[in-house]
This record gives sequence, C-alpha cells and structure tokens, in this order.
Amino acid sequence: MSALGNLSVIFDLDGTLVDSEPNYYEATRQMLAGHGVTDFTWAEHERFVGISTLETVALLRDRHGLRPPVDELLAETNRRYLELARTRTRVYPEMRKFVELLAAEGVPTAVASGSSPEAIEAVLAGTGLGAYLRTVVSADEVPHGKPAPDVFLEAARRLGADPAGCVVLEDAAPGAAAAHAAGMRCIAIPYVAAQADQFTTAALLLRGGQPEFTAHAAYDWLAST
Repeated sequence: MSALGNLSVIFDLDGTLVDSEPNYYEATRQMLAGHGVTDFTWAEHERFVGISTLETVALLRDRHGLRPPVDELLAETNRRYLELARTRTRVYPEMRKFVELLAAEGVPTAVASGSSPEAIEAVLAGTGLGAYLRTVVSADEVPHGKPAPDVFLEAARRLGADPAGCVVLEDAAPGAAAAHAAGMRCIAIPYVAAQADQFTTAALLLRGGQPEFTAHAAYDWLAST
C-alpha cells in the first residue's frame, strides 16, 4: 500500500490535466462562425469553463437564436474539437508528473469529465495519459453533469472506492461544487484566477492556478491529511 493508504484520486480533464480550453474555444468559434456569429470572444468562452459542451452549445443556441437543433450543433462542435484534440492538446507538465507519481505508488486514479467519451479518448490517447488513466467517466454517461455529483460518484463506483476516500482535482467552480456534493475533498486549481473566490468548498485552493501546482507538493499534502 502507498503512503496515501486507501485514497483514490479523480481528475477533471479539461483545464486540470490538459490545457484544452483553447481547442474548445476554437471549435466553438468555428461552429458559431459557420452559422453567422463571428464575434465570439475568449472572454465569453471563459464563462462556460466547467460546464459540459452540450450545455454550452444549448446556451449559445438560445443566446444567438441559431436554427439547427442542439444535437446537430453539438455534433459539429465535437467534430471540430476532435480534429484539434488529437494533435494540439498540451498536458500541464506538473500534472503529468503527478499522474506518473500516483501510478508508481499504485494509487487508484480516474478521469471524470464533462466532455464526450470520444473527446476524452482523443485527449488521453493523443497525450499518452491514457496509459495511466484507464478508468474514465463522461458526463454523457450519467443523469446530470457538474455541479451535480453524478460523474464523480460514478468514477468512485468504477474504482470500487468509498467517496469519502476520494480526492478530486478541479479547475472550475462547478466541478469543485460537484466534488463537495459527492462527499469528496477537492484540490482546486482555478483555470480563471479571477474566479478563485468561487471555490468556497475546496479543501486546498491554489489561487494562482497551474503555476502554483507541483506534483510533489500535492502528493505531500495528500499524505499529510
């Protein structure tokens, strides 16, 4: 048994393990531009960080009065994203070290993401993280996405882990809220630093986001709590 005992670690994917938000922004921008909306900005995109692609597309469809049905717009956005995800997704270096450290210690790990199963698979395969993270849950597979706890509870179930023994790593406030609702501790690494005050339930909050995260400091924190 590792120094972490019976602990299991569940990772959010986008913005936590990998910097995929630029790809999601570009895919969404391309989709909207194809339907005549040409002024979608990064600042607007940041408002959707932490919620599923399905919810994002549905909100954008209503906001801009787009005619195609949500499922058609979602399929188009996902297709554009997958093209980018396979070759242009960057893993945060310290997160890769952390995943490798946990694997070396035999700590059970999972990914629980608001992305589609296809998008998760493309990112994990394209980055090599799939060699370590084999338990994967998409919000598409559960009744409710974040901030509901469903995706994290399903990850714990697949790991055979007690939710109380799980620690979640998250970059977005809805995900941190979902972890809390699932009865799990959360290490919060805000993707949007200005939103740090929204992570009121996090057990550990790194206000500066990824620049403050190191694999060994995170491991030592887990081992001491």
